Order: sequence, then structure tokens, then C-alpha cells
Amino acid sequence: MSYVHFGGKLLEKTITLALLVGFSFQIHAKEGMWLPPTLRQREADMKAMGLEIPIDKLYNADGTGLNNAVVLFGKGCTGEIISGKGLVLTNHHCGYGTVQGLSSKENDYFAQGFFAMNPGEEIPCPGLTVTFIRKMENVSDLILFNLPDTLREAQRDSIIYGRVKALEKGYRYTTKMDAVIKPYFNGNQYWVIISETFSDIRLVGFPPNGIGQFGGDTDNWMWPRHTGDFSMFRVYAGKDNKPAAYAKENKPYQTNNYFSINTGGYKEGDFTMVYGFPGSTQEYIASSQLNQVYSIVDPIRISIRTKKLDVWTRHMAADRDVFLKYTSKRAGVANGWKKWQGEVRGLSINDVVAKKQNYEAEFQAWASSEGSLPYADDLLSHITAQTEQVNPRLQAEIIIQEAALGIEAIQQAATLDKMLQTMRAHIPSGKLTDSLKKLAASLDGFYKNYDAATDRDVFLELMPVYLNAQNHVAAPSVIKSFAAYGKDTRLWANDIYGISMIADQQKLRQFVNAAEAKDSLRILSDPAWRLYNDIATYRKTTLAPALSEFSNSMNYYNRLYIKARMKKDWNTNFYPDANLTLRLAYGKVEGMDPDGPAPYSYQTNLDEAIAKDNPEVEEFRVPQKLKNLYNKKDYGRWAVNGTVPLAFIATNHTSGGNSGSPVLNAKGQLIGTNFDRVWEGTMSDYYFDPKLCRNITLDIRYTLFIIEKFGGAGWLLKEMKLVK
Repeated sequence: MSYVHFGGKLLEKTITLALLVGFSFQIHAKEGMWLPPTLRQREADMKAMGLEIPIDKLYNADGTGLNNAVVLFGKGCTGEIISGKGLVLTNHHCGYGTVQGLSSKENDYFAQGFFAMNPGEEIPCPGLTVTFIRKMENVSDLILFNLPDTLREAQRDSIIYGRVKALEKGYRYTTKMDAVIKPYFNGNQYWVIISETFSDIRLVGFPPNGIGQFGGDTDNWMWPRHTGDFSMFRVYAGKDNKPAAYAKENKPYQTNNYFSINTGGYKEGDFTMVYGFPGSTQEYIASSQLNQVYSIVDPIRISIRTKKLDVWTRHMAADRDVFLKYTSKRAGVANGWKKWQGEVRGLSINDVVAKKQNYEAEFQAWASSEGSLPYADDLLSHITAQTEQVNPRLQAEIIIQEAALGIEAIQQAATLDKMLQTMRAHIPSGKLTDSLKKLAASLDGFYKNYDAATDRDVFLELMPVYLNAQNHVAAPSVIKSFAAYGKDTRLWANDIYGISMIADQQKLRQFVNAAEAKDSLRILSDPAWRLYNDIATYRKTTLAPALSEFSNSMNYYNRLYIKARMKKDWNTNFYPDANLTLRLAYGKVEGMDPDGPAPYSYQTNLDEAIAKDNPEVEEFRVPQKLKNLYNKKDYGRWAVNGTVPLAFIATNHTSGGNSGSPVLNAKGQLIGTNFDRVWEGTMSDYYFDPKLCRNITLDIRYTLFIIEKFGGAGWLLKEMKLVK
């Protein structure tokens, strides 16, 4: 899909949607991702919208708050504890990478699914972690004491670093738990986060792709949605119920803090909350910085990833082994690719750059008369000038990242470079061999999910993008090498994928097993390393200095800009950008247009999913067992009006990282699992439009239906607390 031209039908839909939502009903969206300890400041508003439980129930430091039932799942998702035995519910796509590592041709969990029939069948998940947040405390006064606002970043960062490390050490000593101090509001606030991380995590339930990834890329980020996007794991602990390394004798984590599950459903207008770990937002950047995203970064990424995904899809469709190797990688690449398309559309529909420019005119007038912040007057002029100056370098960097380094063999040649540096380090022969073997072993996971023939076709697609880019994107040495191959990328590819060690794990192993220091010449002649080195050298000498200087300047000016905005806008809906720390958002169940046609309703169901079944298209292939349940109307206690509720949308402000977040009702009971946003509102990382921004939630009743009736794992429901 092109990033600059939207086809007639899509454009017509965009205009129609804009008109529908523009003349819609009263909006109950609530922008904001709030730090749990600050919720008391939101209490009146939350109660007015429908909250029925005390704020202290949502968060407290005495160990009884619902914050103890929300977990950071892995490194970038959210999960929730749904039983007293450490049962974790999260998204299917959050467990995808872990399950890929557990899958094989014999145990193809993507095709067959997996549900443990008893605790003994739960599968250990090496490398997976679950983190509980026990307490958050504002330590800004201790970190920022006696630091002038305009102190330059290098000196300021050095002072703050020392204070942070000392204070973290003190918290770890007194709490006997993990402690990390993180910045908020661009470094104008600091909070300490006390946590516990468990590393013995085991797979409990994982529906097949025909449920958990139903709709695939076509439906990703879209509404209506029919994806059963959930998976289940269990936290195991040592004898003292504390974190422990995997051991067969470990027991399920025992806790009194878990979510009760409301099976009574919801209706449009009901109060909802999303508790989780939103990853990254930039709500307060200046118009010139937003224009970088809108005009440069997103369009480049979309265009190049389109080519890459086309190649991967073709090879995956032709070979099941390639499918298993690339399915998780493809999902990750495609997720951003489609999200950015929606982001560009949303920013365009809302004319957000112009809106920011209007706000900046207002800010400038305020800053000119604000005597307490004398530096505020010229902040925006500095930000704009430096942003526009760096744009050509930024464009080059993004093209290199997505095109040249989007080729796996070139990206992984970085390991050959590490081997080269090791061989030049004059270390003893025995130690050299050991070091090289460790570097080679670090690529085992890469090779497990790598196909050289697929990557070769990616090379043929993406290298011309890199070579033909304007504004001196390609390194002169790379252009020279291209000329040496007669400007024929196929000849170049023949060398890289026929000769290079990085494209063949067996060649790499043979090399490291016998390599001596003098054999570094072998790396110097490796075609993949030579291309990687030319690109890396150009980035280091030409691009990195300008981008680093820009980053440092923006850190300084953005910190001061947010400081000024905190003074000007604090009494408005002002909250810190997301940074993968615990937040709570709230809103209401609300369709895009309840009076409009069916696609704009607030809820979907199983009947609609079955209607989409297409055995010829993998992403719309409904498992036969689910179709059998549908044909018999064998829904058990999960039937509602002759079907099973599947997903719903609400007005909560979410972001990446909120995948798997518990979606709660007014009583703090679980009614679903957050898994996406609507495409029209993906620009909410930069701008929240209450007419377009909706989070998509998997109805907990559909989850329980799949567990019990499809998975046959009804034993799991017995440990949950189900209420109506």
C-alpha cells in the first residue's frame, strides 16, 4: 500500500467516517494516562463518570491495591492476575514470540493451539518474566534539589545519575525488592518504582492462530474486530512465595490480589478503566517535530516495510517451515507498518500539525509575558530551527534502518564485526576461540528463525531503495561497490548469500572452531561484512554526529518546554507521556457512531466471526472445532442473545504496551482484555481525538468460552472468581 495515495474507496470511507463522527453524539472520551498514586486528584471526575469503588482500592502502598494484580508481561506488554494461583491473562500476540520458541513441526501451537489439562502439563517458558509493581513514590525533590532549569544536559545528567544510583541502592536495601527511578515530564519529575520480577513462567493456554490471530494484517488496528487475542501463563515461585529461578519443585505463586471476573457484561455508556504499561507517547512535542513524524519518518517506514512484508508473505505462503520461522517476526514488522498508516491518516484528518501551531502561537504570547521563566520566550524558535536543520540526516538514517539494515544478513553482520574486533584484541588463542564461539552462539536464536532464500529476495527488493534514495543516503563506498558488480543487485546477492558466513550457520561454526587471529582477513573479505562496515562507517562519521547533537539539543529544549507547559497548563488535562510504567486510563464503552451502520457499533460477536470464515485465506480460516460449536450453538453459559459476545470498544486512552491490559468496570472487576486501537485513532500517541480514539477489548466471556468449550480446559475456570 502506498503511503501517499489512498485509493478512492478508502478516501471515501475516510471522508464518510469524518462526517459521521463529526456530527455524532455526546463524547465521553477521557484523554490521559495517569500515574496510580495521583489518582486521588482524579477521584471527583472518575466518580462523576461512574466509578463505584474507593480510589485506594485501585492503588495503595500497603499491598492490597489492584496494582498488585497488574503485571508487566515480558519486556513490553501487560498482563493481569486472574486467580489466587498466579494465573496470568494477556494477549495472544504478547505470548507469540515465547510460543514460537516452544513450537515445532511436531507441536505446531500456532495451528493446533495449546491448553494444559492439568498443572503438570504447563510448559516452562525460558527467558519470560512477569513483574509486579508494589509501590511508586515521587522522589523529584531528592533528585532535582538545587538544579537550575537551564543547567546544560551533560552536567545535569551527570549529577542526576549519581543521585539516582545512590537512591535506588537505598530503596533496594530497605525494601529488599527491585527499585528503579524513572523520569517523567521530560525529566521534570522523577518517581521510584518498587517491584518484584518472577522468572519461572509457564504456558497454560494459547488458542490457535485461527482464533488468536483471526483477521491477521487485514483486520489489525481495525474495527469491527473478531480476534480472540488472548493467552494464559502461570507465575511460579520458590518455597517462600518469592521470585526464584525455574525449578520443577516450584509452586504456583499464591496471592490474594487478583481480579474477579464479571460475566454479566456491560452496555454502551458504562464506565471502564484500563490498567497497564503504555509504552511511549509524545503528546507534547512541537509542531516541527510532529511534522518529522508525519512527513518523513512514518511515510518512509510504511513504504519500505510494504516491500519487505510482500517478500516475507510470499515465502511464508509457499513453505510451512518458513512460515513458522517468520510468523512472529512478520507480526512485529506488520504491526508497526499498519499502525503508522492509520497514524498518518489520523494526523491528516485532524490537521494536527496546524492545531499544534495554533497552540504554539498561544504559548508564545504567554511566554513573552511570563517573567518567572525568562528562557521560555525563544524555546519554540530553537526547536523549529534545529528540527528543520536535521531533517535530511534523519531521512537518511530512517532509510538505512528500514532498507539496508532491514536485510537480515546485513544487520546480523554486526556480529562478524564484533568477531573482527575480538580477533584484533591480541588475546590468548584459547580465550579467543572461546570468545568467538560465544559470539557465534549468540546467533542461535537468529538462525532458528532465518531463511537465506527469503532474505535474498528481501535484499533484491530493498537494496535498490537504499541505493536510489536522494539526499546522499547511500554511502559513497557502497555506491562504488555496487558499480563493481556492474550495478546488478543479483550478482551482489549471489556473493552475499553464496559466500558470506553470516548467511550460513554451518560456515560460521566451521570458521570460529578453527579461527586464529590471522584469520581476521577472512572477515575482511566477507561480502556481507564489507557492506555492513561501509554502511556503519558512514552512519558513524556522517549521520551520528548530527543526530546526536540534535538529540542532545532536543532533550534540553523539550525539557524546558515541558517545564513551561507544566506552569501554564497544569490545571488542564495534563499528564506525563507514557514510558512503559504503570498507568490507569478511564472512559466509557462507546461505539464510533451508535446510530450509524453496523460497522460503527460498539460490540461484535461470534456470528460475525464465522461469517468471515474463508478456508482459502489463512488469516480468516476458522478452526473446524469452533465451527462445530457454532453449528451446534454449543455455547454453554456464555450464550447471549443466541451468540457469544466477542469484542467491544471504549474511549480509554491507550498505547503500545497496553496490549494485554485488564479492562475493568466501575467496580474494578475484569470485563475484558485490551488488545488494540481502532485504525482511525492510532495517532493518539501524538494527539487524542475523542471522536476517533477507541481502544479495542476482547470480551472476557469470549475468552472463557474458548477456554472451556474450545480448549476443554474448564478446570481453569474453577480457580477464578466469577461474579455477575
